[in-house]
Amino acid sequence: MFVLGLTGSIGMGKSTAAALLRRLGLPVHDADAAVHRLLAAGGAAVAPVLAAFPDVAAPDGGIDRRALGAQVFRDGAALKRLETLLHPLVRAEALRFLARQQRLDAAVAILDIPLLYETGGEALCDAVVVVTAPAWLQAQRVLRRPGMTPETFAAIKAKQLPDAEKRRRADVLVQTGLGKADTLRRLRGIARLAATYRGRAWPPESGLRAGRVTAGGPVAGRRPMKPNREA
Repeated sequence: MFVLGLTGSIGMGKSTAAALLRRLGLPVHDADAAVHRLLAAGGAAVAPVLAAFPDVAAPDGGIDRRALGAQVFRDGAALKRLETLLHPLVRAEALRFLARQQRLDAAVAILDIPLLYETGGEALCDAVVVVTAPAWLQAQRVLRRPGMTPETFAAIKAKQLPDAEKRRRADVLVQTGLGKADTLRRLRGIARLAATYRGRAWPPESGLRAGRVTAGGPVAGRRPMKPNREA
């Protein structure tokens, strides 16, 4: 099974790309959705988060994510404390997802992780797809969101690895500024190529222990995925 990481800065089109990959029939693990589950009533993160941030309980027994966000957004130490609680739980969900896809004999599995490089998530992947767009388009998309301000946008970007650095580290770049049809075409090509590879990141006995983070070796007769190629 070949494991593809999917990431990109805010407003670059990652959520759209993930939805298109699902449309192509590929299994996708959404790290953001995992966080929502973990913070919902009965979620594994509720008790440890309440122990660290006692006044963020929601009436339904989960975590009030708006109240939690207000506490950590401009407090670096608080954010780090929250990340220390959440990231291992999200990683555990990703590992369970990969194990399930392996049992289902999936050829390709997608890990949709917004902070993939920031959290070391590339160690779970055979290759990483970075979605990108011109800065003016990124700003236009983000500032259309309800309640978003230029100041908040700038603060969010400051917490993320710069787009230029993500593009430098990427195995494959996907430009998302030419519309969904073009993005779908590019992603279809990536999916087809990835299915020709023999992944090395999973199972962890082979790839993860070795710290494999780049494209896995190809099936005999196939060309390897070139680093930093554009789809």
